[in-house]
Amino acid sequence: MITINKAHKLIITIVKKGCAKKVVKASKLAGAEGGTVLIGSGTGVHENKSFLGITIAPEKEIILTLVNSQICNKVLSAINEEAKLCHPGTGLAIMLCPKQIMGINHLIGLNDTNEHMEGKSQVESQAILYDLIVTIVNKGDADLVVDASKNAGAEGGTIISGRGTGIHEQAKLFNILIEPEKDIVLTLIDRTKTEQVLEQIDIEAGINQPGKGISFVLQVEKTIGINHVLNKMVNEKFNDHA
Repeated sequence: MITINKAHKLIITIVKKGCAKKVVKASKLAGAEGGTVLIGSGTGVHENKSFLGITIAPEKEIILTLVNSQICNKVLSAINEEAKLCHPGTGLAIMLCPKQIMGINHLIGLNDTNEHMEGKSQVESQAILYDLIVTIVNKGDADLVVDASKNAGAEGGTIISGRGTGIHEQAKLFNILIEPEKDIVLTLIDRTKTEQVLEQIDIEAGINQPGKGISFVLQVEKTIGINHVLNKMVNEKFNDHA
């Protein structure tokens, strides 16, 4: 159920509003299975716009594309060519390596969870204390993910709305492709609890069922704004030694 990831990359592309559909299409032509689009805003050094002295933050579209490592450079090149990211002010793309992934059994040919668990490699201990679990599900299922995360030890989650299609969601109306709405749940978790949270998300939200969603884990190097968590840990250690 839980994949120690070595074979997939996450491409995050940020472009001007209206360009995401072209980016997703280019990604698919290069071999990607789809993408999830988020709406945001922001300015770069080439986009300092103002009206009557008030700074305007242009709307952005953020595309999350999970691809096989073997085609990641091909997909990235296709995105670059389509969005012309080499030109100032058009956008940017970054590529990350998710530490763990769940919900892509159709990609890696896994049908038996037990065989998968027996074959997974051991993760070396690291000094990183936290992981970020990113879960993308159909709209309306976010509460299942948050509740599952809490039941497994997380403190909560942040829900973002987006849209996107995968191979199990090729819906059309009057021959027009419909992009289903998505919920994206961000969960910051003590890394010692990451696997149990992922397992609980699968149990309660059915992530490993085709078309239900996907979860992946990113390593967190630094955190700000979690003093209440640190204070709780200090108090627990103090009470243990009292």
